[in-house]
Amino acid sequence: MKGLVNKRFFIYLAMGLAITSLSAESGRDISFGLHFLAGGRYDNVRMCVGSEEGIKGGPIMEIYGDFRVPLGKRDYLSFNLPLMRPVLFASAFQMLQFEPQITYEHHFGPKEKPHYVAGAGLGSAFHYGPDYKSSPDNRGEDFFAWGPLISGFFGKEIPGKRNSWMPGIKVFSSPLFSGEYHTGIVAGAALELHLLY
Repeated sequence: MKGLVNKRFFIYLAMGLAITSLSAESGRDISFGLHFLAGGRYDNVRMCVGSEEGIKGGPIMEIYGDFRVPLGKRDYLSFNLPLMRPVLFASAFQMLQFEPQITYEHHFGPKEKPHYVAGAGLGSAFHYGPDYKSSPDNRGEDFFAWGPLISGFFGKEIPGKRNSWMPGIKVFSSPLFSGEYHTGIVAGAALELHLLY
């Protein structure tokens, strides 16, 4: 588990340096926001705390902190840092499910008016815990798994006086690899609601 913490530190550091560098080059400030995700997924690797043992997948929810860097008038790069599941799973279930990613966004219209937004994300999915055959009451052996996370997003930004709202749909997929367990796949879809400051 100590090695896992060290890996997470270096990932945070690399992503933070990349975003800071992009912000400096753009000459504009980083903006912040939150977004909420709720949906479902197929998962033939990890235990789902919202499903019975033996079920491959289940519901998914997350709250993200967003750091957005403008790349031009209509393009942004957003670092999406998971806030809810890492804390909840570590404290309540002694598990790790951590899926940070960087999302490229293109806005099809001026920011002052409602307009559509499309994006694509790339990140990493980290798991430490039991497999899908387990439940909180019947827990199997813990193992570490990792894989690249790929996602797509389509939504609509609705500007307000002080901030903007952006509802949308996200699809995602991640192959998971482990030296202690078989290779598996995670795939799903969810509704998202972004609050942009």
